[in-house]
Amino acid sequence: MIVSWDQQYRQAVIDLWNEEAVKDGYKELTEETFERIFTASPYFDRENTFVLLDQNEVKGFACSCTGDDLPLGEVAGYITCIVLADSFQTDHHYQGMLDVLERRFQQLGKKQGEVLFFNPMLLPWYIPGTPKHEHNNAPGVPIESKMYAFLLQAGYVERAKECAMYLKLDGFAIPEDVRAKEHKAAAEGYTVELFDKEKHNGVNEMLNGFNNLLWQREIGQCTAEGVPVVIAAYKGKVIGFAGPVIRQDNGRGYFAGIGVLPEHEGHGLGSLLFFKLCEAFRSIGTAYMSLYTGSTNPAIRIYEKAGFTTVKQFSVMRREFV
Repeated sequence: MIVSWDQQYRQAVIDLWNEEAVKDGYKELTEETFERIFTASPYFDRENTFVLLDQNEVKGFACSCTGDDLPLGEVAGYITCIVLADSFQTDHHYQGMLDVLERRFQQLGKKQGEVLFFNPMLLPWYIPGTPKHEHNNAPGVPIESKMYAFLLQAGYVERAKECAMYLKLDGFAIPEDVRAKEHKAAAEGYTVELFDKEKHNGVNEMLNGFNNLLWQREIGQCTAEGVPVVIAAYKGKVIGFAGPVIRQDNGRGYFAGIGVLPEHEGHGLGSLLFFKLCEAFRSIGTAYMSLYTGSTNPAIRIYEKAGFTTVKQFSVMRREFV
């Protein structure tokens, strides 16, 4: 029997997560983190959240979220997770949980289901081969998981593969050829350094040029509040960014993104921004960085040159309802 969410199931769902979801690399949940990720989220809706019961015992948990203010939110619902007990990981039970999620999407007028990095319910996971270094969110479904195989079979189309990349920062140094690029860019009127409101202008104009609502909100807020952000500027006007430069409590360097306005590409600014960001993180005692990028994104070459390696892959998926 599948029922809508009720708080009475919380501890059993946490126990289920810590037994099964961790097998796909997700971080364990506590009551505090469960509340923060799920029930305290402004996008939580008990009608988007379901529990599979067998003889009154919790055997499955499925959660999704919707919101017209989210990217694609007017037409799409986001699948956050489907977790099943080991003996219940069958196509029949996966399909039952998926059906109730999709039915809810359609009741709300959504035209498609998405497994996508814009999902505001962030699921942290451990980076393989590390002493529990963690990344703050999963950009899709892990490609080695049973969930991935099921969604493909259920008609979800893989739209991209996201490569999760990792680097320990203790030995990081900017190579000489990148320093040479910096000197060349400076001769052309470009600087790459930490944002200084007394020296630089045009942040909002730059952010509007990327048409990325998340960057507009986060990077705009950081520069306004004095949180360090590495920027590229042309004669004082900001035309690119990387950051922000925030060391998280777990030792990770938080990374929101990197971008250079198209009209200023071709000067090596993307590489300079990223290497300067890594340098800034190392200078404040950051232990490691992790990020994800599309497997076909040319920026992956920049990350690899800096020493990053791909440690896990996630799939971005969609099914359009007919």
